[in-house]
Amino acid sequence: MAVYERLVLITLLCALTLSSARAAVVAAAPAVAAQGIASPIAASAPVVTPAPGDIATGEIYVSAEESGEVVVVDPGRGAVTARIPVGKRPRGLKLSRDGKLLYVALSGSPKAAPGVDESKLPPPDRTADGVGVVDLTTRKLLRVLPCGQDPESFDLSLDGKTLYVSNEETAEMTVLDLSGGGAASRKVPIGKEPEGVAVRPDGKVVYFTSEEESVVVAIDTVRLIELKRIPTGPRPRSIVFTRNGATAFVTDEFGGAVTVIDAVRHKASGAIKIVPKAKTVLGPRPMGAVLSPDGRQLYVSNGRGESVAVIDVAKRKLIRMIDGVGARPWGIGVSADGKHIFTANGPSNDSSIIDATSGAIEKRVPIAGAPWGLVVRDAR
Repeated sequence: MAVYERLVLITLLCALTLSSARAAVVAAAPAVAAQGIASPIAASAPVVTPAPGDIATGEIYVSAEESGEVVVVDPGRGAVTARIPVGKRPRGLKLSRDGKLLYVALSGSPKAAPGVDESKLPPPDRTADGVGVVDLTTRKLLRVLPCGQDPESFDLSLDGKTLYVSNEETAEMTVLDLSGGGAASRKVPIGKEPEGVAVRPDGKVVYFTSEEESVVVAIDTVRLIELKRIPTGPRPRSIVFTRNGATAFVTDEFGGAVTVIDAVRHKASGAIKIVPKAKTVLGPRPMGAVLSPDGRQLYVSNGRGESVAVIDVAKRKLIRMIDGVGARPWGIGVSADGKHIFTANGPSNDSSIIDATSGAIEKRVPIAGAPWGLVVRDAR
């Protein structure tokens, strides 16, 4: 064999060996992440540039709390397509009514688990507090709106001109007038450690969860006064209204249940227990929730229970558990056609793409940066 031919053969063998090794690492990455082990794929979170037409399935936006970014995921390809720097500790996310902007809660408070002695934490950076405004066309942070101390979640008014923000450390709601440049127009005291925020579909009432007091506080959006405090299970997290606004579902992290509220009379009407199928150390810890597009099912992320619960809205009954979703799924969303569920899994640093019919985990997309919140934008 000629020297030239030998060189060509050696080059081809080396290329094949390298390709096989890289494929093996990529295939092993989800399993490694699921065990809580730092994966070279998860750590680097590769960014894939989408080909023309690949955005037909819409996009997923995930807040990465530790890396200070919003991560853009193409669910059709199961790949990260962009990482947008936004600021410190991004958590709650919400799309503008026209889908052109993304609002993200930013906090300068140090990250801490429940029960931690806050006096031993590093000092907060109050200049980092605010709601970031991201242009989804340019994928750039436009500005940060001051909105009080340690904002965590928020919701939009029906006309998209007002933001209702939960300020966890100061136990208050900040009202932002977006039509007036985003200035804070009012602050209203609410329950201690407020987190979840949801505007009723008629726009007349906004609900806030109080983690410490285990209540939901109902606020009149016109007069900005408290209407009622509604008892829930321990440590309520998020709120979802039915399409007609008659009922609200509240996830109770420490209660392992979902509180059902009559949203007209502002009164608890029952609870749905999340019964685990697979055994985990702490069991189900209901966190995020989202309705299916037809409004018939409620999907609940169960945090350290590593699962998603499926609830029949009409029957108010748990009908299925989807296990093995990821480590501590929190943020949760659903595709416009209702065929897929998406979760943000913090400790495993990934986002799961789940077949809503079979419950199969189709893919776990490495993200890195401690995923927290998640929203879905339909193809436009």
